[in-house]
Amino acid sequence: MPVVNFHLVDGHCSAEQKACLLKDASQLYSLVLHSPVERVRAFITLHAATECAVAGEVVEVSGRHAPFFEFFVLEGRPLDERQALMRGFTDLLSATLAVEQGLIRGRCIRVDPQDWCIGGHDAAQLRQQEILERAEQAQDAP
Repeated sequence: MPVVNFHLVDGHCSAEQKACLLKDASQLYSLVLHSPVERVRAFITLHAATECAVAGEVVEVSGRHAPFFEFFVLEGRPLDERQALMRGFTDLLSATLAVEQGLIRGRCIRVDPQDWCIGGHDAAQLRQQEILERAEQAQDAP
């Protein structure tokens, strides 16, 4: 389920910074949600400086980079986890891209497990199956 998308201005970050952002965001998501990193998806969507405005000024003119991120979690995730991701993604963007934190915006999108699919199966069913498998493993453990 874990998916994050960073909206950045094209030309305001290097390939190395983008790679670092994607890798570190994946690790953060995995750590905070206690989810295998294999499940995490991280994306960067680039926007032309002529198609973005910050504080009413087109970025091409002002040069101000103000990243925006969106991330998804299944409904039911605790507030402390969601807030840890918001802080973590903000810190990561600020440190990686040298952007003032006050310029960064983010959004958490909570999704009902019935409205999310993994491999064509709804997450509600997969979640229930995982819970049962964990319970069986716990019973089998010495």
